[in-house]
Amino acid sequence: MAEVAPEKAIEFKEASAEMAKRVLWSSVSLAVSRGEFVALLGPNGVGKTILLKVILGLVPLAKGEVRVFGLPPREARARVGYLPQARTFDQSVRVRGVDVVRLGLDGDRWGMPFPAPRLFGADGRDGPRRVAEVIDLVGASAYANRPIGNLSGGEQKRLLIAQAIVHQPDLLLLDEPLASLDYPTQTAITALIGRISREKAMTVIMVTHDVNRIVGQAGKLIYIAKQGVAAGTPSEVISSETLSRIYGSRVEVHSTSDGRLLVVAEPEEETGPTECPGNLIGRCDEEEHAFCDGPG
Repeated sequence: MAEVAPEKAIEFKEASAEMAKRVLWSSVSLAVSRGEFVALLGPNGVGKTILLKVILGLVPLAKGEVRVFGLPPREARARVGYLPQARTFDQSVRVRGVDVVRLGLDGDRWGMPFPAPRLFGADGRDGPRRVAEVIDLVGASAYANRPIGNLSGGEQKRLLIAQAIVHQPDLLLLDEPLASLDYPTQTAITALIGRISREKAMTVIMVTHDVNRIVGQAGKLIYIAKQGVAAGTPSEVISSETLSRIYGSRVEVHSTSDGRLLVVAEPEEETGPTECPGNLIGRCDEEEHAFCDGPG
């Protein structure tokens, strides 16, 4: 019997994106299968967030085509959950965590609430059960009834992930969910997202800045740099040949004794900050570019 190809969750064909008349990426053709956990990497300003917004149908392509579950992005929105970048709450926010999660049921993620019966039948009674289940799934039951502004960054992030998945999406888009979290919390959140993807057969695309945080969970990487886009398994993408090609300059990849990847770029003949693939991101003033934790 012939092997059946997995259903495509996302497909780009010769796609290009522009912002303020500047080309961010071009001629991108790639596919993400149902249930895949994909890490989206690259330095600042290359269009990682724009790629997510194209999938959401919020930004049109300059050229080419994109399909989400075989549909134009706007028609597939009901099947997509989204956690935007840098969403946190300070201590002045007194709304409970459980109420923040409940907002994911009424269309708040798109800024246009719609009635609960549309998702949960005539009286919407399934909503409270769904909220309780998803809070338990992310391990937030112990503090979900506390004001979200009083919670730690990791606790807030778990509740925001719960909000993004409470309507049971087939595709989850996460824009830098590990930002501003300490290393143990980043590890825990990454493992949580990986478990949700596996248990729910949910396709996940997660923007991150360090492949070492994600390589044990993600089966595919999409890497955007100034000279192109690479997609494939971690070993295919995080290689000297691939990174040198998409950066347009020599990049070397090494593995440390504890299994972490070390990415070193040859210094360019220029002054000031240099685009740095060390830890796969950011801007770096250091002479040595290894493990450079640049922002966004």
